[in-house]
Amino acid sequence: MLLSLNLIYVLTGLVLGVISVLTFMDGRNKKRWSTGLFWGLYAITFLFGQSIPPDIMGVVVILIVILAGFGGLGLGDYGERKKEERVRQAALLKNKLFIPVLLIPLITVLGTVVFNKTTLGGIPLLDPKNQTLVSLGLGGVIALIVAMILTRDTPQRAVNESRRLMDAIGWAAILPQMLATLGALFAAGGVGLAISKIVTDIVPAQNTLAVVVAYCVGMALFTMIMGNAFAAFPVMTLGVAVPLLIHMHGANANTLAAIGMFSGYTGTLMTPMAANFNIVPAALLDLPDKYQVIKAQIPTALILLAANICFMYFLALGGRW
Repeated sequence: MLLSLNLIYVLTGLVLGVISVLTFMDGRNKKRWSTGLFWGLYAITFLFGQSIPPDIMGVVVILIVILAGFGGLGLGDYGERKKEERVRQAALLKNKLFIPVLLIPLITVLGTVVFNKTTLGGIPLLDPKNQTLVSLGLGGVIALIVAMILTRDTPQRAVNESRRLMDAIGWAAILPQMLATLGALFAAGGVGLAISKIVTDIVPAQNTLAVVVAYCVGMALFTMIMGNAFAAFPVMTLGVAVPLLIHMHGANANTLAAIGMFSGYTGTLMTPMAANFNIVPAALLDLPDKYQVIKAQIPTALILLAANICFMYFLALGGRW
């Protein structure tokens, strides 16, 4: 394929590597050595993750956790423009500011739905196994280029702003990968089987609607505990969806998987464990209550969860009892 997921990983690793180097050079950051090392180690996981032996990669991950856990991350100088200048430029661009943001989902959808079978010289344009992720990465690159054209700014400014944002997010930036890995470990450790036994003991397995409710609500609750739907998905799907909904009730696996993930995302809206989604925005916006974002999202999350239950019952299982 011409555009592979590994290429996106390499690009991400290169950006993180540049951020690491710039952090080492930032004398205004009192924790520049530990912060730079944190981003440097994180860059290594993207650049060489497939070639580094698992035990060595495990040491790298432990070092990353130690640096974050002992407060090794700090803020520095990012050469930000003055507020008056930013406000003036925003007034000139107006709604054009949203063009780069909207390009990312647009290109992701186009790549996944429209260009998913496109080939050049018989070679697939996008990685057949990871079309959505590759399209998302491509969308990010194109959006960055468009943003620089609109603002008439330089790549250096883009890198500085990336470093500022990554430092503001801090350790929460690595949570999705960590939690997804934890979910895989839980699944391998048999947690899914234990949950399956609990569900079958409580919920009448022959009742399709009851199992659907148990799976969707379980995805939301487990996501709230784990902080990420990616961590909850393998556990709940292997423990509940596969044996009960797919094998016993004949659910459509593709539809079930998609709606199951959406159900998990409703839990993401309601938990502080999803720090990069709920706690970080509160910090960036200087909200007085760090849980204010979660409180605002709970009603929407509950409505979406109820909708997902209906969608799964009627779309994945055809409304069968």
